Amino acid sequence: MSIAAERKAEVIKTNAVKAGDTGSPEVQIAILSERIANLTAHFKTHTKDNHSRRGLLKLVSTRRSLLDYVKKKDEARYKALLEKHGIRR
Repeated sequence: MSIAAERKAEVIKTNAVKAGDTGSPEVQIAILSERIANLTAHFKTHTKDNHSRRGLLKLVSTRRSLLDYVKKKDEARYKALLEKHGIRR
């Protein structure tokens, strides 16, 4: 499930490191977290939707890769991201 353009702009604005930032790992992780939350809610009512479940696993894997990158570069940013988005490790 994708997110609405207004919601995506809001997520980008709240997580941007600088003005016009859409590509930093923080923003990418925030967008992925939003999409993962939407899909998780979707699966509460559509338990047999295995095609979307595959997409969810791919999103989680992509987010995990980005989190590993941030952890390798800066441990403090990594811990802040986990705290902010409620990601358990």
